[in-house]
Amino acid sequence: MATIKRKLIQTYSSPIERGFLGNGHLARAVIQVPYSQSDPFIALMDDILDKKDNSPAGGRHPHAGFETVSLLVDGKIGDMIESLKAGDFQIMTAGSGIVHTETIDQPTKGRLFQLWLNLPARDKMTEPKYQEFGPERIPVATPGPGVSVKVIAGRVDGIVGPISQPATDPTYLDLALNAGAQYVHVLPDQHAAFLYVFEGAVRVGSSVVKAGHLAVLGEGAEVRLAGESTGAQSRAILVAGRPLKDPVARYGPFVMNIREQLIQAVEDFQKGKF
Repeated sequence: MATIKRKLIQTYSSPIERGFLGNGHLARAVIQVPYSQSDPFIALMDDILDKKDNSPAGGRHPHAGFETVSLLVDGKIGDMIESLKAGDFQIMTAGSGIVHTETIDQPTKGRLFQLWLNLPARDKMTEPKYQEFGPERIPVATPGPGVSVKVIAGRVDGIVGPISQPATDPTYLDLALNAGAQYVHVLPDQHAAFLYVFEGAVRVGSSVVKAGHLAVLGEGAEVRLAGESTGAQSRAILVAGRPLKDPVARYGPFVMNIREQLIQAVEDFQKGKF
């Protein structure tokens, strides 16, 4: 039976705004579609840091009901989420509630992607936990000439990424494509999927997606990509996951299923129970 190709159904670029860390922090809220289209992904932030002084920025804040999935693609961050260097990958399962600190008090330059991955209803109140993976733990596949794939979650040519979550079965690939290089990846046909290009340009089927643009992919299995950069490489992340189809109630950094759970989460945070 022929493999159904995924079509690009929408592409757009979100505005870059000043981030919560203040001077030297630019942020783009990449996902701008209704949650019903991005399920199980709540948000994707593209944070560009170029802090030039030692004044403290950031601070403590809570999360509950989902996981933050952070990848530093370039640079080094000394005091944000402890410390990060290029290629580091972290998962913070907020679950029943966690308070963490994102504070930078020194010159810092880097680019961080933070993906918010929803938790299924049965796991909303799970015990919070934190996992860190250095670049040496992220396998790299070379499925064709001029193609390099860091396999964070999912599978490429028999290489399996270290991250898994049974409920959503995520795929998270950090792609580098030389100009003209082609890559075909097959995803589960019912998974929500998108491609975010952050350097150069990538051809998706017959359309070219430029840096800073998100390509929302339709149903199907086969994703056909090609490097279109005029420079050394094009870079993008390909993310996909099984929709949870749970109701969602959200208030800032709290993501639950119903309003009553949100109220309880806020009260728990205010009472110091996180």
